[in-house]
Amino acid sequence: MEVLTSFLFADWLTKPVWMWLMFIGIVIALLVLDLGVLHKEHREITARESLVLSAGYIGLGLAFGGWVWWSLGATSGMEYLTGFAVEKALAMDNVFVIAMIFSFFAVPLKYQHRVLFWGILGVIVLRAIMIGFGAAIVSEFSWVLYVFAVFLIATGIKMIVFADKEYDVAKNPLLAFMRRRFNVTDEHHGEKFFVKKPDPKSGKLVWFMTPLFLALILIEVADVIFAVDSVPAIFAITTDPFIVYTSNIFAILGLRALYFALAAMVKRFHYLKLALAIVLIFIGSKIFAAPLLGLDKIPPAISLSVTFAILAGGVAYSLWKTRGTPQEKLG
Repeated sequence: MEVLTSFLFADWLTKPVWMWLMFIGIVIALLVLDLGVLHKEHREITARESLVLSAGYIGLGLAFGGWVWWSLGATSGMEYLTGFAVEKALAMDNVFVIAMIFSFFAVPLKYQHRVLFWGILGVIVLRAIMIGFGAAIVSEFSWVLYVFAVFLIATGIKMIVFADKEYDVAKNPLLAFMRRRFNVTDEHHGEKFFVKKPDPKSGKLVWFMTPLFLALILIEVADVIFAVDSVPAIFAITTDPFIVYTSNIFAILGLRALYFALAAMVKRFHYLKLALAIVLIFIGSKIFAAPLLGLDKIPPAISLSVTFAILAGGVAYSLWKTRGTPQEKLG
């Protein structure tokens, strides 16, 4: 018993092991509930169900933030909420790309949840690796935060300049490489990622990738690309690995549910991308502003307030500009 207690209260990445195990347990329970209970059968998910599930995930994420605030203090709580809000907003861009990938591969609605579920599992692992790597670098070389800041400012400016440039799935070099190097079917085979079919040359049965698997791979790659923005953004808010990882994962867990409600209306949030660009520039700039103001860092309350105001403004302006416009006429 004493050995177990020592293990649970031992520090790992700045926090006791029991905190990490509690968080991992919550994530596993949510995934089991999602796939094993709510969606054990393949079916189309309605916008109403999507909104209800998304509200539930957001509620859980905010509740966890409340627990962080209560157990680790107001500063950690505000850092968590800021990271959660930024990651949730950045996920909107991800939703748009996912919708384009599903459309390109003509993935039936009833199988989209399966792809997103396995995609989320990949995200949990990939984000853990990227955040762990980032935390190790920042702890050894604090000046890396300034590199992150420059990158965020440059990314924000790039998002403003190329705001109207759309992602073209057909020109993805990874897709072209996979089609050249592997056996790929053009037709879907239900929920299967791989199927056995006769080889066109030898006639022998060999494994083929289905469009469903190609969609999964491109979604995973898209998340890695988006993580290049979101991980430096959260490290610019806090360098606590526990806050970084938990806020990221709780924001991403709800993405799967939110997707089905937003995919059809994502173009109504056109100006949210501009708001995100401004948020990234703000987060990067405050790293440089803090020393000039004689501060170690900009107070979390200011970061949270400014971030929320910019994102809320972007959403409100987008909805106002597209009011009364039929969905099919949105460009």
